[in-house]
Amino acid sequence: MEIGAVSHIGLIREVNEDAYFISDDGLNLFIVADGMGGHKAGEVASNIAIESVKNFVKNHIQHCSNGDEAMICKMIREAVLEANRNIYEKALAEENYQGMGTTLTMALILSKLFIGHIGDSRAYLLRNNEILQITQDHSLVGELLRKGSITEKEAKIHPQRNIITRALGTEENILIDLYTMDLEKGDIVVLCSDGLSNLVDHSEIQECLRNCGSMQLGCEHLVTLANERGGYDNITMIAIKND
Repeated sequence: MEIGAVSHIGLIREVNEDAYFISDDGLNLFIVADGMGGHKAGEVASNIAIESVKNFVKNHIQHCSNGDEAMICKMIREAVLEANRNIYEKALAEENYQGMGTTLTMALILSKLFIGHIGDSRAYLLRNNEILQITQDHSLVGELLRKGSITEKEAKIHPQRNIITRALGTEENILIDLYTMDLEKGDIVVLCSDGLSNLVDHSEIQECLRNCGSMQLGCEHLVTLANERGGYDNITMIAIKND
């Protein structure tokens, strides 16, 4: 497996509220979280999410050793629910953190690709010369797009494009999207925050990662491209090539 990753504060924000995780112990767990909230609360929320999910998966993955898909999906759901509880309770306990939340998009690569998702960060799959957006954006603009009320071009400049309809930590009860897919040799999985996807098109992600020579160089080039186009938000991406 070849992996690249970059997280950049961007050109406007004073704090990088994005966080990401890449396991270094053979677990093949990857996470991107994009926090929100004042007084650096978004940074707190995204880091709680990463730590919660990472620790939960590490502590429970042994129960899924037989590769049972239903058990793996159950574990992922419970990991994200625990992260939600931890953020929600922290926000209730400390005034500075009231209303904080975060997106979370995670990939666990075992015999298959397992994705857990809430918010408007994204997971993509690059296969051959095509790119598929695996996840749906839990955002106002995402809903308008799915209804056909606006075009993708209009979505990129919509004045309410930052309104998220689902996130971790903002409510006691949440809905989580789960996806399971077969992986083929040469497939590339991408996780990214909307700081990248709002400024870089699908086709540019696909072309760059196929032609840049390495996943790390591809990530660096794409984040630089997002900054050249304004860098209005924090920008984070992970690219994983299945060799």
